[in-house]
Amino acid sequence: MNNTISELIKKISTANNIYIASHVNPDGDSIGSILAMALGLRKINKNVNIIKTDEIPSDYLFLPNIHMIRTYDIDEEKDPIDLLVVLDCGDIDRLGKFKSIVSNSKFVINIDHHISNSGFGDINIVDEQSAATGELVFDLLVGMGIQIDKEIATCLYTAISTDTGSFSYDNVTSRTHEIVVSLINAGIDKSDINIRLYQSRSIERTNLFISSFSTLKTYNDNKIATVKVTQDMLKKANAKMEDTEGIISFIRDIKPVEVACLLKENKEKEIKISLRSKRFVDVSKICSAFNGGGHKRASGCTINESINDAERLIVEQIIKMWWLCEWRY
Repeated sequence: MNNTISELIKKISTANNIYIASHVNPDGDSIGSILAMALGLRKINKNVNIIKTDEIPSDYLFLPNIHMIRTYDIDEEKDPIDLLVVLDCGDIDRLGKFKSIVSNSKFVINIDHHISNSGFGDINIVDEQSAATGELVFDLLVGMGIQIDKEIATCLYTAISTDTGSFSYDNVTSRTHEIVVSLINAGIDKSDINIRLYQSRSIERTNLFISSFSTLKTYNDNKIATVKVTQDMLKKANAKMEDTEGIISFIRDIKPVEVACLLKENKEKEIKISLRSKRFVDVSKICSAFNGGGHKRASGCTINESINDAERLIVEQIIKMWWLCEWRY
């Protein structure tokens, strides 16, 4: 065991009051990882609090002990927090309204798999080779001698499955499958998890999908595709922003498309961009031009322009990067 992991385990072992947090707009890896970590630490009798940094998408409300994720008034904490564990969060700003908790903590552990992570912790466990933060949490819990029971395994399977496109992305390694074997052996109901995650689309989400696909535009011989979701579209579909989940994957899966782009209008002149690539384009480099980041095949950023101007800017940047890549069509 390397010195960093040993120090991390020592800090956890000696801490009394532990808070766990992740990023705003939480996804499956975020929620699955923080729940698994909390459930694991509770097994060794730690007082654990999970901070709700944003609304939990309905897709994940089935996870065991989801009620542990709740809102806290950090300002009411009279003493500095013993230990803050931040998971799947690239930088402090991604903690949203709770980012002040970092300076109000005696010690911060930062666990993540995004190559763009800023290394804001006192201990930073950042491994871009891991397919999901859930993999790192699995290794940490096993390293601490904590048994991976069915509840923890359910959370970790959800974390890893959702961050790998149900094990279809090229970030999946042999280690990913080894971990999943352990999770299955822990007794998870794999069929039930998959139905809840991938086969339970609501009517509202379906209507939003249909509406968004009408905005589809393609560029460069159909190798770049964009789709937009506006506040008006959400209202007409009676949907939430979380209901955009799955749209970008559908667009990326169009045969000639190499780069798919989803533009989400959080509010006027605040456009959240999600990029996915299939084979060759490093979309993290595209997003870094707008102070975003992520992975080679999945990244995001925010552009503070109208949604049409944001579309023009991101497409220009994709095309700018286009000729730097090796194309094999």
